[in-house]
Amino acid sequence: MDHQSTRGLQQFKNFVGIKFQLYNSLFTSLPFHRIEKTGILLSLLLNNCEEGYKHKLSPTQIIEEFFEKHTPYQKDQDRCDLLFRFIQYVERQVVLFDALEDASFREVQDMNGIGTLKYLESAVIQENAQEQLAEKLKDFSIRLVLTAHPTQFYPGSVLGIINDLAKALADNNTSQINMYLQQLGKTPFFKKQKPTPYDEAVSLVWYLENVFYPAAGRIVSFLKNQFPQAVPDNNPIITMGFWPGGDRDGNPFVTADTTLKVADLLRGSIIKCYYLDVRRLKRRLTFKGIDTILADLEKQLYDNIFIPGQKTALSKEGILTELYKIREILTYQHNGLFQHLVENLINKIQVFGLHFASLDVRQDSSVHKTVLDAVGSKEKLLPDNYDSLSEEEKIKVLTSIKKTTHPELYEEGVIRDTLQSITTIRNIQEYNGPEGSNRYIISQCNSALNIMEVFGLFLLNGWTKESMNIDIVPLFETIDDLKNAAGVMESLYKNEIYRDHLKRRNKRQTIMLGFSDGTKDGGYLMANWSIYKAKEELTRISRNYEIDVVFFDGRGGPPARGGGKTHKFYASMGNNISNKEIQLTIQGQTVSSNFGTIDSAQFNIEQLLNAGISNSVLSAKEKTLEGDDEALLMELADESLKAYTTLKNHPDFLNYLSHISPLKFYSETNIGSRPAKRGSSSKLALKDLRAIPFVGAWSQLKQNVTGYYGVGMALQALDRKGKLPAIKQLYRQSQFFKTLIDNCEMAMRKCFFPLTEYLANDARYGEIWNMIFQEYELTKKYIFQLSGKNELMFDYPVEQLSIQVRERIVLPLTTIQQYAMARIRELEEQQAPAGHKDIFEKLVIRCSFGIINAGRNSA
Repeated sequence: MDHQSTRGLQQFKNFVGIKFQLYNSLFTSLPFHRIEKTGILLSLLLNNCEEGYKHKLSPTQIIEEFFEKHTPYQKDQDRCDLLFRFIQYVERQVVLFDALEDASFREVQDMNGIGTLKYLESAVIQENAQEQLAEKLKDFSIRLVLTAHPTQFYPGSVLGIINDLAKALADNNTSQINMYLQQLGKTPFFKKQKPTPYDEAVSLVWYLENVFYPAAGRIVSFLKNQFPQAVPDNNPIITMGFWPGGDRDGNPFVTADTTLKVADLLRGSIIKCYYLDVRRLKRRLTFKGIDTILADLEKQLYDNIFIPGQKTALSKEGILTELYKIREILTYQHNGLFQHLVENLINKIQVFGLHFASLDVRQDSSVHKTVLDAVGSKEKLLPDNYDSLSEEEKIKVLTSIKKTTHPELYEEGVIRDTLQSITTIRNIQEYNGPEGSNRYIISQCNSALNIMEVFGLFLLNGWTKESMNIDIVPLFETIDDLKNAAGVMESLYKNEIYRDHLKRRNKRQTIMLGFSDGTKDGGYLMANWSIYKAKEELTRISRNYEIDVVFFDGRGGPPARGGGKTHKFYASMGNNISNKEIQLTIQGQTVSSNFGTIDSAQFNIEQLLNAGISNSVLSAKEKTLEGDDEALLMELADESLKAYTTLKNHPDFLNYLSHISPLKFYSETNIGSRPAKRGSSSKLALKDLRAIPFVGAWSQLKQNVTGYYGVGMALQALDRKGKLPAIKQLYRQSQFFKTLIDNCEMAMRKCFFPLTEYLANDARYGEIWNMIFQEYELTKKYIFQLSGKNELMFDYPVEQLSIQVRERIVLPLTTIQQYAMARIRELEEQQAPAGHKDIFEKLVIRCSFGIINAGRNSA
């Protein structure tokens, strides 16, 4: 363990571990119903769980033994009442732990260490690489896209308390801490209704205003101060994207009105941030000549927020012109006094403009076909024989559209909304600037025609080829789509009209690659390898056609959905993969756990910037994978896919997930506005199942199948062929492969098989449980051979300890959840009357909150 890891671990124990024990005792005085006993009884239950699992007891045996030994309760109603109080109690313990981790971030992490900009600065100076840095920063940037994928169980009110609690904990302000913990006790965690897409937008805008706005200002100011010549004014370096209100894929609640409302919210929020900053500047810049400019600017911003109809009187360029005037007066008349404050605001305006974050519109490819069919039959805007034309002929028709459609002719619903959403983009650009909304993402994209259908829809809505300042972004997700992606793009690059479109977009094509459905489809290793290979092929083909390709990664929180040590993946891409920009989705708990405070956001954004910059600027470049390495990884991925496919095709695979995990209760947790699966069929099909419930269900079972299954069998198959020494060599040399294994270890560290070991001999599910458990053990054995360690996550002691404490806090919840699921199965077998299961179903749903929140990046 290196010095920083040892220091970080000690700080973590002091600032998080010990304080958690101290403040945890305050919970006994929280204003709960009969709370005094709850704390004591919960610690007895925790002890029962730990001892019970050692003796191979089932969750049902553990819970029933606890009630017999420690309580007088006999009736289900009384017992469940106590279990609900335990859930409330544990949820708030998780909040306390979250707040303690947030408060101690600076102490535990090395804010100037490897991966930070401070570290990059010294490396650039040491290697005399200032010119290479300036060259790289001409067009390099990172884009963080906030999405409303529902893995964040905390309502906004609780997020606010966590934030305030973290500040009080950092200051050791005991009376405030006690007050916030009391507030927490009285604040409901459960949402009675599903949030609307607009509600989701409002909760993410909180992070934009309170975290990303100040963090981005700090980072850009640091870069400009240290390397004044390297950062051009026309490249913001950090940009934000936004999906709530624009992402329609499978979400019938997102309409054109929602999209406009969210764009308005974003514009109003950023103007409010500028207004508050200008007010602060006024307190310092009280000098003649400057005071009047600031007063005018303040009035303009104020009118835009509070006076209706003032929207158009403001532009990004207009605000910057006024601030440049102030900067000049300060430089020449006041020796640059307080100039850094003005520079900081200028930097923020260059990053956020009047749009704050670019609102992406996303829709499924099948919808575009439906819309074109409707337009063709109702308005005769396409040839009668359109359906029977070849793909090439259809593309010809779509690129030569001259007439426009009339959305009002269609009933309320997906056809009308899809057409209106394209008009909405133009409205947003008018008020929020061209960056307000300039990308249309096509999910389930699998052909060049899918992309040209969107091109045709823009023409049908009155855009001309010359005025179409929109990036059309295909999203490739399944293993087959990833394999075919390069061929699809090549046929587009050959199309003259599309090539002209790209010329007008600075010869830049953005391509989105989704981890989630790839993992669900092909398992952990194959999904990651398919994305790597797709990027390599897409880079090669784009370079052949002199197009700059930009990859936008749809990453979730957990390794199974492309999360984990994200910055290390970007640092590990060799020269064969385009590195023009780093773009990725940030969602659910990843927002609050990695970007929940200004410090953690700054640290994690710096890590991403460093990964992208150091790759091309510094001499210690990551070794590009050679032919032999690629062949080895391909072989591993193939073997892994075989193993995962066997599991996936097991006749009881979906039944197991449906009956043993809380999968079917996901849509009732009211955490997201989207349904848990695509389509309206009542039958559960893996294809329709959204990746979040799929991954989240495995994570609550503490089996995390999607984060390692197939890795052990793949390593074993190659070991039998005598290739283990070559794999060990690859592990030592390739950061890409090492990061894959590191993330796999994280998924495994969060597993706890004793929880479900009662199924080992089950007549129906014993076989599938044993397949999963044996693969876990096999993977662990081979990972230890690769790493030379005998503990998972040995190299990451702080995260290892954090996971350990969090898993222990929620052990009673996972036990209660499994107990409730067992009772539901029992009642179903007995064909009990409707209503008997209700209380147990509520228990399952309520346990999900604490389990997922404690996992931080588990769904």
